[in-house]
Amino acid sequence: MAEIHSDVVIIGAGAAGLHVALAIHNDPYFDNKSIVIIDKTNKDVNDRTWCYWEKDSGKWDQIIKHSWAHGSFFSNCKEKHFDLSPYRYKMLQGLDFYNYSKAILLESKNFRWYQDEISEVIHTKDLHVKGRDHVYTATYVFDSRMPDEFIQESQSNKPILQHFKGWVIKTDQDFFDPDQFTMMDYRMPWKDETSFFYVLPIHSREALIEFTLFNMELLNEHDYDIMLKRYIKEVLHLDNYEIVEQEYGIIPMSAFRFESLSNGNHILIGTAGGWVKPSSGYSFKNAERNALKLIRNIKDKRNINSGIISKRFRFYDTLFLDVLKHHNDLGPKLFTLMYTKNDVRKIFKFLDEETNLIEELSIIWHFPKIVFMKSLLKYFFQSITRRGH
Repeated sequence: MAEIHSDVVIIGAGAAGLHVALAIHNDPYFDNKSIVIIDKTNKDVNDRTWCYWEKDSGKWDQIIKHSWAHGSFFSNCKEKHFDLSPYRYKMLQGLDFYNYSKAILLESKNFRWYQDEISEVIHTKDLHVKGRDHVYTATYVFDSRMPDEFIQESQSNKPILQHFKGWVIKTDQDFFDPDQFTMMDYRMPWKDETSFFYVLPIHSREALIEFTLFNMELLNEHDYDIMLKRYIKEVLHLDNYEIVEQEYGIIPMSAFRFESLSNGNHILIGTAGGWVKPSSGYSFKNAERNALKLIRNIKDKRNINSGIISKRFRFYDTLFLDVLKHHNDLGPKLFTLMYTKNDVRKIFKFLDEETNLIEELSIIWHFPKIVFMKSLLKYFFQSITRRGH
């Protein structure tokens, strides 16, 4: 098996891997370094959609599919319409990001791309990355594969999953308002569990309709389709449309300490590195921010995870996920309270982990206090037990 040498290996060319690659590409510190990117596929299909918010114009505006300045929230008892200014909510298709990133990286003599499947990383003086076709050696390995430790724990302690199916639909007449998106709609729940729809109109005759659940059990594929059909007919009151694209995904919502599994220069990134916001599943902007922090930590010879995980916000996420896990029927109430009792800009700031303690308490104060207190007591008891061991 051929051996390929480089200074850096990046395993996985999703959002995290490509953000790390672009951060390396843009930093003169790595001008004389060789970088290998490895992925199981050539990233030539539109396999996902990322949504995120940011203030005003942004780095990816040239390739986003659409953006919105106005949004809506619906539940059975409340609805709220909001102006996001100075934020905009933005939609970016995976293929557009892959093509943009590959065009930049593959023009550089420093970067090489291999389509291969990695089975393990062997820790020797140089890290050895074992693939199906080659063995790759490097000083640094950035690894986006889910660690075995998390997979094993998930078998005995199931995490909350964010799972979803979406349709891009087209109509033959103007139907959607392209300036207004639906962030969450809880008016058609799946059983008595936390589930919602969102609607992202791309223009007046096209929109992405997505059905999402935050719970512990996946549905069969037919059930997602039934719910999408029902929502489009009974809530949107739309009868004639064509499905032109579909997407499906699963994101673990977990406060598992992924970052503790990075070992020396073998660094976990993306979902595997704890970069996905546990309580929301948002990942794209986190990946961009954390890639830059990671590169800065390497250059400054600091702890590799310095500044990436906030203990305070990890604590909030842990409590929220515990409530969602043991009181999943409360999910619609929790999100209704969050979005109807607070300014949406403060929520975005909170989810971006940019709020101060007073702002955070003002959001948390509206949540049901008894169930959160039970989770808080459980959290402290488990912390004491871990320290005792």
